[in-house]
Amino acid sequence: MSDDDNTGGSLLDGISGAGDNVTEVTSKSWFERILDSIKGILIGLVLVVVSCVLMFWNEGRSAQTAAALAEGAGAVVSVSSTQVDPAQEGKLIHVASDVTLGQAARDTDFGFEAKGLRLARKVEMFQWKEESHSETQKKLGGGEETITRYTYTKEWSDRAVDSTRFRSAQDHRNPAMPAVSSRSFVPADVKLGAYRLDDRIIQMLSGGEKFAAPDTILAQARSRLGQRAQVQQGDVYVGANPDQPAVGDVRVSWEVLPATPVSVVGRQTQSGFSPWLAKNGNEILIAEKGIVDPALMFKHEQEGNRVLTWILRLVGVVLMFIGFRVMLSLLEVLADVIPFIGNIVGAGASLVSLLATVSLAPLVIAIAWFVYRPVVAIAVLVVGGGLAYGLRTLMHRKVSAASAPTGHLSGGAPG
Repeated sequence: MSDDDNTGGSLLDGISGAGDNVTEVTSKSWFERILDSIKGILIGLVLVVVSCVLMFWNEGRSAQTAAALAEGAGAVVSVSSTQVDPAQEGKLIHVASDVTLGQAARDTDFGFEAKGLRLARKVEMFQWKEESHSETQKKLGGGEETITRYTYTKEWSDRAVDSTRFRSAQDHRNPAMPAVSSRSFVPADVKLGAYRLDDRIIQMLSGGEKFAAPDTILAQARSRLGQRAQVQQGDVYVGANPDQPAVGDVRVSWEVLPATPVSVVGRQTQSGFSPWLAKNGNEILIAEKGIVDPALMFKHEQEGNRVLTWILRLVGVVLMFIGFRVMLSLLEVLADVIPFIGNIVGAGASLVSLLATVSLAPLVIAIAWFVYRPVVAIAVLVVGGGLAYGLRTLMHRKVSAASAPTGHLSGGAPG
């Protein structure tokens, strides 16, 4: 069937494969591409709207988080960990101390314990993974041909990879994940001095060290995972040969978070901690490993807020650019009757999309700043306006000085 066919729908020209690689060739006529581009206008518009909403919301989130943290930094009080002071009930307090464990963390599925703040179990399966790479070539007349190469590799993953969606699903099937899944366990009675640490705070702490489970868990492992389960160097392996894993093999490993000193900032609630509510409704509950000063803890939170703000800004800008580019793709497709002309129009569409993005994105952020940070926004405008005026004045003076006469040219001797 020719590339100029206007019947609609992608045409599957052929699939070929060797081993764990599959190549698929599809074709689209010029008319099909035009229809897709018309649909793309609506999709692009939605992307632009979503990016605007995301950037506006992000500025509000950032401002409110920063304000809440600043309020908390001014309200927090460091208290002794040796006893709970009833006078601090409901207030934002900072406690830093060694941790004591009333019990050990226990993996209830495999029946063993570990001394630490948290025992984390990781269950992985050796599975097929599909990766695809596409190359599109334009054809004279506006059609295009896409060559997609699917590559299949095997890897360990703690999440189920849905092989039913693979292009070559019949030859690359992943079995179901085992009934035992990844999970964390914390001791029932953890104390930070005289204060109680609950599961929520413990899960906020990062890190962990490799933990070797005892060989005595073999019976439990086979009960949970089948008779092929074996214990090797503190891990459980289900399969014939750990050195040569096969698809469907399972491995279970553990990490333990040692009972190191911990610092917590939160609302004192009887003998424990709960989120402290700032005036704008944001909650504050911070936990870090080690003896950390409260000012430094709030500084870390402010830094994290700034990083997240810039990440979301970048996501919004990229979404906006993609939205504009998709909206303008119709122009490129119309010009693709002659591929060379289409490429030029496509480059122009990308440039226009970039210019539209760098114009609209700052405007959305500026409007959000006027809503959420009016004082800062006005200050930025005043400073920016002053700099612009000063630069304009300086340039004007330089131009005036350069154009002013510097003297008279001497001529011949007077007659």
